[in-house]
Amino acid sequence: MLKSAHVKFPTDWSRDGRFIIYRQADPKTKFDVWVLPVAGTGGKPSSELKPFPVLQTVASENAATLSPDGRWLAYASDETGRDEVYVQSFPTGGGKRQLSFGGAYSPRWRRDGKELFYYSSDGKLMAVPVEKGESFTTGTPVALFDFRAGSSGSATVPYAVTADGQRFLLNAVVENETAAALTVVSNWTAELKR
Repeated sequence: MLKSAHVKFPTDWSRDGRFIIYRQADPKTKFDVWVLPVAGTGGKPSSELKPFPVLQTVASENAATLSPDGRWLAYASDETGRDEVYVQSFPTGGGKRQLSFGGAYSPRWRRDGKELFYYSSDGKLMAVPVEKGESFTTGTPVALFDFRAGSSGSATVPYAVTADGQRFLLNAVVENETAAALTVVSNWTAELKR
């Protein structure tokens, strides 16, 4: 069990079960990304496994998620003044790359690691092709479709993606063009007596 005075929200669990990724509120640094090694990993007893920060800056970092191979961490940060999506190596933190321009949040990996998805500030679900290899190499981001997220902000993820990256479950605002009429009947008990 992990206890501290700071509020924490889990955002991912590594595929190999070794790490839980979470964001932690801090009055000095807003939200930071931390890692909790899971008991029994690395041959260490649980008493020796300590959480450690991966991203702890004056910016707010959110929605961190590990690539399926556990080598890359995607996350949203407001370090430019608005939320953007970044990727860096894990756990060392080197090779940081900005993937979005114009505002974005909520990165999620396709299960095979060949694509990274994110929600752009203009309401588009984007897909970035990712090449496997020793370095992190991407193609050009492509807009898949528009939707109006039912939840917003870098701390929320308004969608889920299937393993093959072909279908999405959306938390979207659905607008009903024809509102049903509402009839209110007052003093209805008097009508029963007639």
